[in-house]
Amino acid sequence: MEIHLPSVPMMEILSYLDAYSLLQAAQVNKNWNELASSDVLWRKLCQKRWLYCYMFTLPLHGLETWKQFFFNKTWQEHAKTRAKPEDFTYKEFPMEFEFRAHPWYISRHGLTRNGQGKSAVCMTSMNRISTWDIHEGAMTWESPKQPSYIVWMTTLPEMQIAVTIDMQSTIKLWDCHNKEVLASKTGLFFSCKLLQSEFTKDGPIVLVGDACGNLYIFRIPDLHLISKVNVFPYSIDELYFSPQKKWVFLIGHRLNDLTKVFYMSSLLRPSEFSAPVSTVLEVPLIRKVFWTPRREDRITLMSLILPENITKFDTFDMKLEGIGNKVTIQGYLTASFSLAEDEGTPDHFGVSDKDVIVCSTRFSLLLFDINGLRLQTFHYCPEEIWRLWVDPVHVIVTCDAGSLDIYAWEKRSLLLRKCYRLRNRNYQQMSGLASSVILSSEEAKFGGEHLSS
Repeated sequence: MEIHLPSVPMMEILSYLDAYSLLQAAQVNKNWNELASSDVLWRKLCQKRWLYCYMFTLPLHGLETWKQFFFNKTWQEHAKTRAKPEDFTYKEFPMEFEFRAHPWYISRHGLTRNGQGKSAVCMTSMNRISTWDIHEGAMTWESPKQPSYIVWMTTLPEMQIAVTIDMQSTIKLWDCHNKEVLASKTGLFFSCKLLQSEFTKDGPIVLVGDACGNLYIFRIPDLHLISKVNVFPYSIDELYFSPQKKWVFLIGHRLNDLTKVFYMSSLLRPSEFSAPVSTVLEVPLIRKVFWTPRREDRITLMSLILPENITKFDTFDMKLEGIGNKVTIQGYLTASFSLAEDEGTPDHFGVSDKDVIVCSTRFSLLLFDINGLRLQTFHYCPEEIWRLWVDPVHVIVTCDAGSLDIYAWEKRSLLLRKCYRLRNRNYQQMSGLASSVILSSEEAKFGGEHLSS
């Protein structure tokens, strides 16, 4: 005889299950299937695995349920890991368009099972911006010629919006379909030094840092000024968001490094706070910064110890604390270690969601736990490593020969597994030329992701 529990306690019990266990529970009977397929349960699993999920609506991804989103996203991750070099196409953009910056992804779709997803990038010339279909290698849209040179650009792929700033410090919003701008503001800041767009819990925003150390936050799509705060006495050079945009880390490199970590709600809702809530992490000569994926409050700083020229890694946990009616931020040092002299000086690094630090020196890819235990080494000599990208699923290494090596994090260990290499087939002919190259997954098989070099 079947026993039917009330829906509320059943949902509470099911909320503790992982995806595999939910699928098993759904096979018990019709009632369990309905409960185990609930959007409430699957959205919770999506948010736990991909922290940005709370910022999007399903229609943006062309999906109807969070269960569909979970399986679609999981399939994307595995498809890219199992891909082969022949699954990718190689595209170059014509040099005559005088592109002044690297491509920015503008299409919102990731890999698709049916191959209907389109990959598109946005690029700038001297006084125009344009979008390009990666698979066709053809321009799909171009803005009117602007009266002043465009010096900064960023995109918000989820809304297919591009943001530009020109030499006259005019900020403009484009939807990359229409000739007319969506919004425009001028005269608010002096000499832009930083431009970034993000999705937050409070909606999409644009951040601008100027030469005077001011940070401006504008609302999308009308460019309403939400807040302005003076961060440093000189320009903000770098900005790093935590995965769910709870924190933002800012750094200025002039003379001595200055750092600040802001609680984003205090910047996005200034009427609820007497002043922006921030703190300083006292680490000199910071070279790179990385927030731990799928964890909201952990940040690792890579710095240099002089005159020995030794690289150091410091990992902090950020915590919001209340003292009376005042909210403060504290950064607690969780782990710290320095590389040995014979291990080289890393140029780039990243962190996995299992607290594994991966860094690249000139000729090696090195893996450590956050306490400095060496886990793995990949040697590249005589090739030189140029760049390193790290996310919760993959590590991508680019080399001086124009190739890209794709690694995947092992599920049951702290190590990396090398998947495949993508070669720049025209490297010899391109040597010494400034060209934009897109390596894109085959549309018929993988739909929408791309890698640029």
